[in-house]
Amino acid sequence: MPRFAANLSFLFTEVPFLERFAEAARAGFTAVEFAFPYAYKANDVLERAKTHDLQVVLINAPPGDWEAGDRGTASLSGREHEFAAGIATALNYAQVLHCSRLHVMAGVVKPDFDPAVTEKRRAQQRAVFVRNVRYACAEAAGAGVTVLLEALNPIDVPNYLYTTQAEAHALRAEVGVANLKVQMDLYHAQRVEGGLSEKLTKWLPDIGHIQIAGVPDRHEPDLGEINYPYLFELLDELGYPGFIGCEYRPATTTWAGLTWRERLLSRC
Repeated sequence: MPRFAANLSFLFTEVPFLERFAEAARAGFTAVEFAFPYAYKANDVLERAKTHDLQVVLINAPPGDWEAGDRGTASLSGREHEFAAGIATALNYAQVLHCSRLHVMAGVVKPDFDPAVTEKRRAQQRAVFVRNVRYACAEAAGAGVTVLLEALNPIDVPNYLYTTQAEAHALRAEVGVANLKVQMDLYHAQRVEGGLSEKLTKWLPDIGHIQIAGVPDRHEPDLGEINYPYLFELLDELGYPGFIGCEYRPATTTWAGLTWRERLLSRC
């Protein structure tokens, strides 16, 4: 049976961030994940997790200036020092929170009217990304942290450096270190390419975390076109050992939508 982690960047947003831990525990979750905890002291976040007996299974490294359009800095030439500082900050939080997974976002490629120029930029940024991720993995190894790469769909995140599972795994293979894996968000993967069961079967040993949401609206997982009971059974058969992150936007309120768990699990 799947083990679910509540994504506190998406769920229980009816209350302030630090109060969401209590809500997640009250809803029966034993684990949580969230994107950017850096507006709060790491020890304050840890206290909430410990108080409610919740395991923190995933955080993101700082993404740069989100409001200005940054979606990560790992591929951005000239911002290597900023990226390195962000990794240091993220690993400090990961150690305090006893979190062993860190998602590193690549950043976007500025498009040009000439597709050839865009592709040249993409290739240059890819090279920067590989160097920066190698650095991040070396720093993370000493802390017992696995770095994760995630392909993001171009509808939600236009012009992101890479969008397919094959691209993510090619980058993982090129970096070539043991503590680098792919974070497979089934919502993003379905929006881009589908074939979820085939991709899970092919790459599961190199998948470090899985996330879910309904497609196409990114609401509760029982809303939309993905047959999650089938995929949950497949993950059990394949022996997936990790948590499944619930990174969806509630259609109404978080609590009103949580009955999706019973509906889906009853079909497994």
